[in-house]
Amino acid sequence: MATLAARIKQSSRLSGSFTLRSGKVSNTYFDKYQFEADPALLKAIAVELAGLIPPGTEVLAGLEMGGIPIVTMLSQETGLPAAFIRKEPKEYGTCRYAEGASLSGKNFILVEDVISSGGAIVDALEKLRRDGLAPTAAICVIDRETGGKETLASVGLSLDSLLTFSAIENS
Repeated sequence: MATLAARIKQSSRLSGSFTLRSGKVSNTYFDKYQFEADPALLKAIAVELAGLIPPGTEVLAGLEMGGIPIVTMLSQETGLPAAFIRKEPKEYGTCRYAEGASLSGKNFILVEDVISSGGAIVDALEKLRRDGLAPTAAICVIDRETGGKETLASVGLSLDSLLTFSAIENS
């Protein structure tokens, strides 16, 4: 796992002043699109992330936008179908916020790339629960260790991460 952390760090770590989704300012930023755009690195991530999928999971649901490449490669790796959770439904076509594989009556998990405050997952979770859909867990590639895991626990959702911010920093 240390090698994978080092590869992600080399590919994606930027230095400077960056405002995160939570509004907090960080002097380091993981340009997740760098590791998500590298097919060999994304494949290696999916191979390891597959081990975090709880037994009995039937569908993998990736959050727009960063969770989409992760869930697509993870679906390819595991053979489990993928769903894609939009931030907002489109106003045309199916008008749904959950696209791809059906989540109704299925055991599914949420898949995200990087977790900071957990806000994106909480937003998705509220929409899903309004429709009677309940993910069994969430997994992510990087937990920035800034309260996201605790936020998700407070709304009844467990989070497992492949790597933490500190593991990548120390790689």
